[in-house]
Amino acid sequence: MAEVELKIVSDHRDGLLIALGEVLVANRFLLLRHRRMNTDAGVLMSLVVQGPEANLLSLEEQLGTHWMVKSLEAGPYDPNATAPLTPPPAPVASASLPPASAPSVPAQTQAVASAGNGGADKKRIEALLPQVARDYPQIFGAVMGLERNMEPTQREASMRYVGARVGAWVYKRDFALGARLPLSDSIKHIALPAMRQLLPTELEGETLSTGSSPFCGMERSTAPQCHFLRGFLEGSLNECGYLGMVRVSEVACRANGSDSCKFVFHV
Repeated sequence: MAEVELKIVSDHRDGLLIALGEVLVANRFLLLRHRRMNTDAGVLMSLVVQGPEANLLSLEEQLGTHWMVKSLEAGPYDPNATAPLTPPPAPVASASLPPASAPSVPAQTQAVASAGNGGADKKRIEALLPQVARDYPQIFGAVMGLERNMEPTQREASMRYVGARVGAWVYKRDFALGARLPLSDSIKHIALPAMRQLLPTELEGETLSTGSSPFCGMERSTAPQCHFLRGFLEGSLNECGYLGMVRVSEVACRANGSDSCKFVFHV
């Protein structure tokens, strides 16, 4: 068993400990004690946790990519240490989108996301994108409102298009300074952490799966319904420009009765 001290900085105070506790429980870690203080960088929380050493890397990855976490520092817990609670180093600034701006439209994203039975309602989407940029990653209310008001013939193309726009923006904001990676590594190091900003997501080989997609609703459907997430994954991978034309298929969906929604990648 490993005992680790986690120092986490967040802009969110309400619900932070509960959200972090869910990640700890999912990785079979026990919270031994915690401290919290306000800093100029945000809320700083120190957690002393105990759990299986084999699960430590997964725990750190899930916390580091959690939408409520700005920065994370992890190290062995020393019960004799008396150092004051100080924030971890500030994360390196990445390309960001001004709050009132909308994500750009890369050519490959256009080509992938515009495919479908009907054309995307781009006028309505353009009006929504600044709000999505301001609210990210808490965007599902706005995105699902768009989907509910969309004409059925435009729904798939429109949701895939807006997803691709947001995914491309997230790539430029968080991942553009990284190394050129093959598709398998891009799925692990770009698509997976990008999805985890929105939903709990697991990687199974080269397939991403989530049991928490809000797009499945309560009604059964004969076709997969997570068009926004397909587009989001396509946008996050196609924006780099060196992988070719990545397409994402949803091969299982909770709307069809599956336990989780699963996404596979094609070039």
